[in-house]
Amino acid sequence: MRKRERENPCVVCGHYHKYEEGEVCATCGHRIPASFEKSSAQSSAFPSEILPDFLYLGSYDNASRAELLKTQGISRVLNTVPACQNLYKNSFTYHCLQDEKNLPFDDAIQFLEQCERDKARVLVHCMSGKNRSPAIVIAYLMKCKGWRLAQSYQWVKDRRPSVEISPAVYQQLQEYEMKVFGSNGCAASQTFPSSDLQSFNFGFPKPNYTVGQPTFNQPPAASIFNHPGLNVSPHEFTFGAGTTDRKVADNTFNIAPQNVTDTPMDSS
Repeated sequence: MRKRERENPCVVCGHYHKYEEGEVCATCGHRIPASFEKSSAQSSAFPSEILPDFLYLGSYDNASRAELLKTQGISRVLNTVPACQNLYKNSFTYHCLQDEKNLPFDDAIQFLEQCERDKARVLVHCMSGKNRSPAIVIAYLMKCKGWRLAQSYQWVKDRRPSVEISPAVYQQLQEYEMKVFGSNGCAASQTFPSSDLQSFNFGFPKPNYTVGQPTFNQPPAASIFNHPGLNVSPHEFTFGAGTTDRKVADNTFNIAPQNVTDTPMDSS
């Protein structure tokens, strides 16, 4: 069936329909939300640049826009979803991962390393660009850049905020971190326990070891010479540790007479 003008593949099932114009997909029923502006759809047509002039991350929709990929200089495509068709085999070099359940990180990284050696720009994509393909990119950063899982994830998330790593894929990333860094990977696993995923509706848990920065905007301590005087009545002020009959009143000393009785000394 010949596709109509301005049609694009559905981001859910891959079949073509005019989703940017609000047309409902005849296969899966997906349609673009009413609040989704056309400008946003156009900006999402470009994949996210993860590493300058080399590594790009996107969706199947991004992978279907051959002219835009060529504009960015992308010549190779890593397809992480076996169900997604490789649309332009005459224009791009494809590598497709075959395992639908477990992500073959080493297989994908081997392809990416070859792209880097050849100085070729490569797009890594899945259906939506939120889960499988970001996980592949994160694994590449761990293996080839020596970054830990938290750092790699944050790098990708900053450049593609729509990333939502599922708990199952996150578990695979934890295991791969253990494989890459050996016993040292235990620290990262403890930092991101799987139970923490319950506190998030979706996506990858944020690091819980952020140290708050000290604040220096507190007012400086006042000089001891600037303190106000003690609000104590003169007749209540006493000298010394014990109670005496020396009292202060109107800046004068009133010393009461003392009754001194001379006691004869015992001469015995």
